[in-house]
Amino acid sequence: MQQGDTAVKSSRSHADQILRIAGSEPPPALHGDNANAIRRSWHRCVNIHKLNPTSRHQAHVETAKGLSRVRDQLGEFGTIARTCMEKLAQGSFECGYVILTNAEGVIVDFVGHKSWMQEATDASLMAGANWSEDITGTNGIGTCIVEQGPVSCHLDEHFHVTQTGFSCGSAPLYAPDGSFLGVLNVSTIPSPGEHGESTAARVWASQFASLIDSATFIQHFKNYWVLKLARASELVDVSTDLLIAVDADGVVVGANMGARRLLDVASGVPQISNPTGKHLTTLFRCGYGDIWQMMKPQSSVEPTLLRTLDNTTLFVSASPPREARASVRTGKTQLPEYPALSQIASDDKEMKRVLDHARRLVNKNVNILIQGETGTGKEVLAKALHDSSARAKKAFVAVNCAAIPESLIESELFGYTAGTFTGARSKGMQGLIERSSGGTLFLDEIGDMPLHLQTRLLRVLSEREVLPLGADSHVRIDLTVISASHRDLRKLVSDGIFREDLYYRLCGATLVLPPLRDRQDKEYIIHRVLQQEAKQLGCRAWIDEAAMALLVRYPWPGNVRELRNAIRFALAISDDGIFVDQLPPELRGERAPPVVSHAFAVSGPYPVSDAHSGMREPAERLRDCLRRNKWNITAVSAELGLCRTSVYRQMKRFGIIPPTHL
Repeated sequence: MQQGDTAVKSSRSHADQILRIAGSEPPPALHGDNANAIRRSWHRCVNIHKLNPTSRHQAHVETAKGLSRVRDQLGEFGTIARTCMEKLAQGSFECGYVILTNAEGVIVDFVGHKSWMQEATDASLMAGANWSEDITGTNGIGTCIVEQGPVSCHLDEHFHVTQTGFSCGSAPLYAPDGSFLGVLNVSTIPSPGEHGESTAARVWASQFASLIDSATFIQHFKNYWVLKLARASELVDVSTDLLIAVDADGVVVGANMGARRLLDVASGVPQISNPTGKHLTTLFRCGYGDIWQMMKPQSSVEPTLLRTLDNTTLFVSASPPREARASVRTGKTQLPEYPALSQIASDDKEMKRVLDHARRLVNKNVNILIQGETGTGKEVLAKALHDSSARAKKAFVAVNCAAIPESLIESELFGYTAGTFTGARSKGMQGLIERSSGGTLFLDEIGDMPLHLQTRLLRVLSEREVLPLGADSHVRIDLTVISASHRDLRKLVSDGIFREDLYYRLCGATLVLPPLRDRQDKEYIIHRVLQQEAKQLGCRAWIDEAAMALLVRYPWPGNVRELRNAIRFALAISDDGIFVDQLPPELRGERAPPVVSHAFAVSGPYPVSDAHSGMREPAERLRDCLRRNKWNITAVSAELGLCRTSVYRQMKRFGIIPPTHL
């Protein structure tokens, strides 16, 4: 009887303490230590949920069907969590219970020592039981859900007197998209006089909750780059507190809760924001070159550095996508990134469209035509297409149709047998077309190919076989052709200069590269070219802000080729990076840049017509250029941007003969 009286007194004392604190106004501050979290919970239980601390807790348990539905909603998260729960139960709390709940407080899974199973069942710590605060009162699970942070609940800190024999620690769990997903709870029956077990349980729950979140995050974003960030270089490869997932362009597709909080503090925003969809350059003090450097194979063991907007220095380790297969993002299938293609551009809208089409064409049995002004990177794109394809291990054979003399182009393309002509190799020669079999044949400046060779090329494309000069039998070939031209081939077809049937054979798909002056990712291109050229010259890849601003503003009539020449020149005469004074004089305004047309189709080989002259025939344009330069072929080739051989070829094509008095 005396023992019963003691229990009643203890129960009344517990209830009196809760009601006294819950009746105080206002409740404790929102942010504070664990004691304040418990007091806030008591206040809610009495004043909002209208619960009685002396009443016996009645368990609310889901039906078997309802529990199955709840488990299905967790998906692979539940599987990962189970693995971590077993590790936790085996390693530290052999006499405890490790519990996983969903966001509503329903117990989804549990792991515990067999000796503790009966006590857990009596306390309603079973699958399907709901431990939300509004039903069960103050407890580790329900209060953690409300507080959205780690909580420990020791003995009489529980609201209901029937739960005061337990001690537990809980930590929140978050989905890869940052949404609250559930709670990891560790519950124990403490030894007499032991008051530290709840704190230890909270610490272990927090550590393993972080492990579960990180494992789920990395698994979810396995097809993206995952950046691990840490404040110490020694921790960057092992710490998973700060994780950001990005696509190959540097756009954030996901961030864990630690990274979101970090970015909030850095930006001064007083709430957890969503960085998804933002570019890394808007979240950190970095340029496109820094991102490209971060996401390429490192030649050094030193991790990359990033600075937040509030100048916090972080060390970064970037893990590449595990798979190059299609995955789902926002309900749409994401194409494989193909690093060779992804590195060509950053956040330029037009280039993204071009590269999206290129990714779809990589392994399609389609001949591709690349159009764009001189120097826009047509061969770079062609090589990236080849390197990204299943043909990458075979040859990439590039042929500049405007650079090979007309007398040699046929033998170069088709090859020849021994003794075919005077000066031929004694054993003959394999042609470039045959050499490309199984790989890629890149025909640059295809618009300058002579008409009679166009006819032969058409047959090769049609029959998939080549006949070397002097040979009696054809050679079967596996041919994939990528062609390119800075001229409008449709205009050449209408002028009778290019075969219409060949044009349609070559342009199974057409990709048009924008000029550098129109691109929105010039800073990325500049950094990329700077890295490449500095590596070639063995010097520092650094550029002054004023020099960068000048390069971004310059119109670049020669496109990326001119940019590369300018950076190579500046690095060659510089000792420690590029400053304005090291840039070529025309970039500094000391000499006006040449005027070019903004249409790739008319950047050569003829002078651009003006408003007074109208559209003249190609032959007349070439004739005017020759007359203007007094028939000096060197001057004409310089003005038109062509080699001398091409000028002579055009003169022959149009029947233009120099005056006899020259």
